[in-house]
Amino acid sequence: MLLVTGVSGGLGRLVAERLAGRDDVVLGTRAGLPGTRLVDFDEPATLADAFAGVGTLLMISAGFGEDDTVVARHEAAISAAERAGVGHLVYTSLSGDGDHLTYSLAHRWTERRLRRSTARWTILRNGLYAELLGLLAAPDADRRVTGPLGEGRLAAVAREDLAEIAAAVAVAPAAHAGRTYELVGERPLGGPELARALGATYAPGTLAEARAALAASGAEPFQIPMLTGTYSAIAHGFLDGSGVRSDLRAVLGREPRDPLDAFVEAVRQG
Repeated sequence: MLLVTGVSGGLGRLVAERLAGRDDVVLGTRAGLPGTRLVDFDEPATLADAFAGVGTLLMISAGFGEDDTVVARHEAAISAAERAGVGHLVYTSLSGDGDHLTYSLAHRWTERRLRRSTARWTILRNGLYAELLGLLAAPDADRRVTGPLGEGRLAAVAREDLAEIAAAVAVAPAAHAGRTYELVGERPLGGPELARALGATYAPGTLAEARAALAASGAEPFQIPMLTGTYSAIAHGFLDGSGVRSDLRAVLGREPRDPLDAFVEAVRQG
């Protein structure tokens, strides 16, 4: 049996949609919603029942939080899976060129933990979503994209593609045991291109301005360096895909979706 965690979130929800109707798949949520198992990484005592009878665990990263919080969640999940006899863990991580990002540490710690696990494992190093650019490069009321992306570009990936890969690997994990896949986009997107696609103008601000705007928005304290650091990594050329060799097309088995289309759709949906 396959258990998919985090299906109330964006990526997990898309994975769940692809696996709907299969009698060998169980979905997990922190809230224990109808039709799902209660899987709360913050409550390790719940995990023995959650993982009972599970052969494969698709572990969607529980990355919303400070590093110590996320690491504790992932340690609880992996240890509980080992005790329950789960045979294979598939983990959605962060692409290798993301090591400059503030939120990479918890992902890399989890990868190290998986490599010394008693279970088989597969690591899906997801590139940043094209849909994230819908937040980072959304136009203002004057139709200006002011996000401080500089002259940098992001090798973004449509989240639908990453969900398709996660679902396919999780239902047939044996062929992917011990593999780490770099899943970054093939078409890096920059600020001017994003603005043109929206009929907007590109007028990038500064990182300091972005930080102040985030602080005023009510963002959680840990989110402010996360997002400003993402802007900086894009602007300074660390996330354009040149630092990794992408497995995206090979694992998908087809041409990836156009990330620019995914970005435009995300902006229109708000």
